[in-house]
This record gives sequence, C-alpha cells and structure tokens, in this order.
Amino acid sequence: MRERKGIAVAGCTLVDVIKEIDGYPKPGMLTAIRSVSRAAGGLLPNVAIDLVVMDPARPPVVSGPVGDDDNGTFVRRTLGSYGIDTDGLTVVPGQATGFTDVMSDRATGERTFFTMEGANADWAPDDAELDRLAAHASILHIGYVHLMPGLDAPDEAYGTVLARVLDKARRRGLMTSVDTVSRPGFEPLLRAALPYTDYAVVNEIEACAVAGLGPRDADGRLIPGTLTEAARRLLSLGVREAVVIHCPEAGVMLRPGKEPLCVPSLALPDGYIKGSTGAGDAFCAACLYGLAEGWDDGAVLRFASAAAACNLSAPDATSGMRPASDVWAIEKTYPKRNINV
Repeated sequence: MRERKGIAVAGCTLVDVIKEIDGYPKPGMLTAIRSVSRAAGGLLPNVAIDLVVMDPARPPVVSGPVGDDDNGTFVRRTLGSYGIDTDGLTVVPGQATGFTDVMSDRATGERTFFTMEGANADWAPDDAELDRLAAHASILHIGYVHLMPGLDAPDEAYGTVLARVLDKARRRGLMTSVDTVSRPGFEPLLRAALPYTDYAVVNEIEACAVAGLGPRDADGRLIPGTLTEAARRLLSLGVREAVVIHCPEAGVMLRPGKEPLCVPSLALPDGYIKGSTGAGDAFCAACLYGLAEGWDDGAVLRFASAAAACNLSAPDATSGMRPASDVWAIEKTYPKRNINV
C-alpha cells in the first residue's frame, strides 16, 4: 500500500489580535499602539495554513474546537479560503472561540501574549476522530501542551489525557508530534507526553526547562553545548524518533544513536523582521513537511530555518509564509549566522 503523505494538525485554535506597540511599558506607564490586526492563530491554524501555503497540493487534515461566535466563523472562513476542509472543526455551543492579544514590539519584534482558552478548554479527540485522522495522514501534530485543559487533564494510566491520545494515535499507525507553550508549569505535562511522542519540536526555553538546564548566560548568549544536552535528556524521557530544538540563532536535531545536527539561522538584514508571532509554528510546519517527504535531516533543518525567516517578514503568524520553492530560494539568498551552539 502506498505510504500516506498527509499531515494531521489538531488542537489549539485561536484568533490572534495583534497590536504593534512602540515598546512594552513598565507597570503604571503607557505605550502607543501603532496598528491592530486580526488573524487566525494557535497551533492548528498556524501550522495548517503554513503547510498548505508551502504545498497547496497536499492540504492538511485538521481537528480542533471553535466557539459559536464571530471569531469561530472567522477561523472557519480563513481556513476555508486556503482550501482546508473545516469539517474537523467542532463548534462548541455557548463557548467563545479562544483568542490571544499579541503585543508585538515594533523595534525588537519581541512578543507578549495574553490568552483566553475559550472553546479550547474541554476539547480532546475521541476514537472516531482519531480514526478519521489516521485515514488521511501519516503524522499527527497536536498541542499546545498547557493551553488545552481537556488534553492536560490527569489520566490514571498515562499521566495526562494527551499521553493517552498520543498512544491511541500511534496504535493507529500515526507518527506523533507535540508542541507546548512557554507557560509556567508545562514541564510535567510535556514529560508525560514524551514517551508517546515520535517528534518533539520545541524551542530552547521549553527544551531546557524540561531538561533542567539554563540555555543562556547572564548576557543572553546561548551556552555552547546546552541545546544538544537538552535534546539528549528529552530523548532519554522517551521521544522515539527525533528531538528538534529551535531558537533565534539555530535549529538542532538529535536522533537516537546519532550525532546531533545543528543548522544556524539565516542572517537577515536590518529592517527585514516585521514580527515573530508564529515563527515557532512556521519552523515546526516546515520540519513536519520535510519529515513527511522523507528528506534528510540537514535538508529538514535548512528548510525549517528558511520557513521561520519567511514568517518573520510579516507581523502576523502566517502572512509571511511562501510556497516551498520560494522558501528554498530564501534559504539560498541569505548567509547563515556565525554561531556556536
């Protein structure tokens, strides 16, 4: 039987209200908002839209919750405009669609997030939904850990409901991928999921928090060797196929029994970066795409780095993404950073 090439994207569905500000104020002080925009956000819309823009011939299959409100209609309409089938979006009666106020510093691109869970609060895929996803995909990417209370809920046998869902997905032939949010207290929830995870794609803050390491020195520089050690510790917690750690400086991949692989990020010119909302999801989407296509690990990391660079060219989470051929063109346009990780 021909190998399935599709990717299923499930979980957190939000609307991002992005406010570009002059700078984040100190308590009691004021800053100016220079622009306001609305975009579909969260793991599901971000990764799904990035995937279909990279390759319109292979739209992902999606599964997640929205509220019965204007924002829910907006999310469904947005995904539908990209040719993504929205039948897998569950409309939760009486609930608002989750949303995030994103404060994006115009000078630095740094972001601060304020989120309401809304319809995300109680969602988890049942057996019938996992059957549907397995019929269309070879990889299931799900999350965010610690932003989906229904998935984060305790489970006597597995630790969390998410861990049980991941095990059920693997028993149906799906490779599994998880992502989390940088929110205090996520570490035990992610640890519970890792033994049932094939690909863990996380940032340096999340990876090092789970590993019990500090990624940066007092001046904010990456500590050489820390990311590879964090990847080793995540593998030891049960990740089956690969740990991928991304940060502004580089991407690192480690597979069991292999040497770590590092690809520095692209050195982008001044003025290129318009915002970093969704950059991690863009990196992750590109990673999953390359893995599903069977690329070698170096190509996967180079493509993911370039996809993240595309994302940085726009203030919202998805407008900067480009077709795969253009992503590769970006990868060849700019030099790589000179960085030791």
